[in-house]
Amino acid sequence: MRTKLTTWWEKLRGTYWVIPALMLLLAIGLSFLTIALDKSLWAGAAADRAWFPIGDPDGARTFLSTVAGSMITITGVTFSITIAAFVQASSQFGPRLLSNFMRDRGNQLVLGTFVATFVYCLLILRAVRSGDGDAFVPHLSLLAAIGLTLASVGVLIYFFHHVSTSIRAEYVINHIGRDLEAAIERLYPEQLRVRWFEQGLRSPEDIPPQVEKEARPIPAARSGYVQAIDHEELFHLAIRKDLLVRLTCRPGDFIPLEGPLAVVWPPGAIDDALIETINGVVVVGVQRLGMQDVEYLFNQLVEMAVRALSAAINDPFTAIHCIDQITTSLAQLAERRIPRGYQYDSGDRLRLIRDIETFTGVVELAFNPIRQYGRGSVAVTIRLLEALAVIAAHAQTAEQRETLAHQADLIKHGADAAIPADHDRRDVADRYAAVMQALGRGTASQAGGL
Repeated sequence: MRTKLTTWWEKLRGTYWVIPALMLLLAIGLSFLTIALDKSLWAGAAADRAWFPIGDPDGARTFLSTVAGSMITITGVTFSITIAAFVQASSQFGPRLLSNFMRDRGNQLVLGTFVATFVYCLLILRAVRSGDGDAFVPHLSLLAAIGLTLASVGVLIYFFHHVSTSIRAEYVINHIGRDLEAAIERLYPEQLRVRWFEQGLRSPEDIPPQVEKEARPIPAARSGYVQAIDHEELFHLAIRKDLLVRLTCRPGDFIPLEGPLAVVWPPGAIDDALIETINGVVVVGVQRLGMQDVEYLFNQLVEMAVRALSAAINDPFTAIHCIDQITTSLAQLAERRIPRGYQYDSGDRLRLIRDIETFTGVVELAFNPIRQYGRGSVAVTIRLLEALAVIAAHAQTAEQRETLAHQADLIKHGADAAIPADHDRRDVADRYAAVMQALGRGTASQAGGL
């Protein structure tokens, strides 16, 4: 249940209407409150209001009408600017990065302020009355309207600065990097506090030999991307039903309709209720989310780098900036222990086998596309090798070092084939030697034998 709520909240963060809608409701509540206070003050022994600049009903109506009209006009202008920024970001960085702009709190607060001011002025406008004995000018409400107007002017100035900053490549890369570092910290804490998914496979005999032949798949009720999996709920379900469940997907995978979510043994326990329950703990949607999917966040940086290296854009400096952020995140990941996917109950019976990502898989996902598209760029090739040297200093296992050495060999081999100038190839060779030294291999790796 908690996983579903977290996923729902993550989706809600990606919508553009939630904060403006909340601010709209607050504006409606504020209008009723200030009008009630005005009526209370008006009915009692009210103090002299000669100090207030708007003392007659006609002046109050004019002021409120002017502010309301200005706010709805500014709202349209800011919305048009925002859409133009979205189009620019989509063409420059890629459409999959639009979710980051949709979640931008600054733009949402700007839209909410303008809409709230507009609605507040309309609601106060209806309370103004003319007449000899029945005139009513809500002075406190008008004072609040002036305050909202001044706040809107300040927000408008902020918006022009913010929208011009938010479409800069450095800002976008840094924003993705913060999300990526937070995801690594959340999914792979250094001191794992949640121990139920830490275990490795204790013995091959823990998986009954008949599982491979007899286990039956659980079909997906809908197609889409796996956004989150409630592993804890699935584990408790396996205990209650005396099952062994092996997940065949992980967050980020695309599942077709009736495609396998998991395989279950023994097959006699599978019924419609079990299929519905497992479909309930695997959250499937139309897009990937970074909540449990660290590869998706790496993919965003890779997409930006590959687009920057295309012939249409030809911006290696943005690609290098992406490589720098990838380097920081991979160095952080190298020092974390990725939990293995075997979970046992209190009776030491294997209950759940997860499909997990690996350090090797993440490195290949991050480096392969940039290496392939940037093999002819000396600056990008050198920065990739420098990145490997930095990550090598944080490598903890022989498997990690082997993965980094393999990537260095591929980059060196591609550079030898694609870079014509001897001087440039020597620069690449120097960086390659630095990687091998950081990995404790000297320069003996067989790059030429690939």
